[in-house]
Parts: sequence; C-alpha cells; structure tokens
Amino acid sequence: MTLNPAYEAIGKGFVQQYYAIFDDPVQRPNLINMYNTESSFMTFEGLQIQGAVKIMEKLTSLSFQKIHRVITAVDSQPMFDGGVLINVLGRLQTDEDPPHAYIQTFVLKPIGTSFYVQHDLFRLALHDSV
Repeated sequence: MTLNPAYEAIGKGFVQQYYAIFDDPVQRPNLINMYNTESSFMTFEGLQIQGAVKIMEKLTSLSFQKIHRVITAVDSQPMFDGGVLINVLGRLQTDEDPPHAYIQTFVLKPIGTSFYVQHDLFRLALHDSV
C-alpha cells in the first residue's frame, strides 16, 4: 500500500474527536464505534484488553465524573498500510485529583474510506521515587 499524505490532519482530527467523546460521560459509550469487535487492542495502565466490548467495559468502569484535559503535543506518522500512528502527550485531571501527565498512543487502521482504532495504549506518567 501507500503512505497516507494526510496523516497529520487525520491524527489531529482523530484526537480532537476521540477526546470530545471520551471526556463527555453521556457520549463516552459511543467510543465503541471507533473500535473493532475482535481486532482492536488496548493496554490501559498495563492491563491488556482485546475487542470493542471488553475495551468499553473498561472505559465505562472508570469511576471519575469530571475530566479536564490539556493536550501538549500530537505527533503522527504515516504507516505503510495506509494507517496512522498517533502519539499524544498531555495532562489530565479527574474529579478533584491533582493533574497528571499522560501518554496515549493510537494506531488507526484503514477500513474503506475511514479508520478504526486497532491499537490504543494509555499510561499516566507516574514514576516511583524510591
């Protein structure tokens, strides 16, 4: 296949759309439409999850009510299958917790004229200071 020349616009647009849906508790269940029933994978704080239903079980089990997010950087790269690799660096605050830096990486896989999230890795940037 060929590299997608619009990879940067696709990456930034996807991140805006994904977080607009994720950050609204009423809309969050609609994220299931961004994942594939069987072939989507998520790693959430080290927990490995496969498939849209299991991913949504994890996302809807998160206990916070409010989220405030600041995106510091969105870096995207084209992939040889027409997909897009996206890395997000930011800070988020849930409810009254202190804000934390986070890193989230997505691999968007092309399907027809659109994409689905094939891989999603999320990790808070917390370090043990022993």
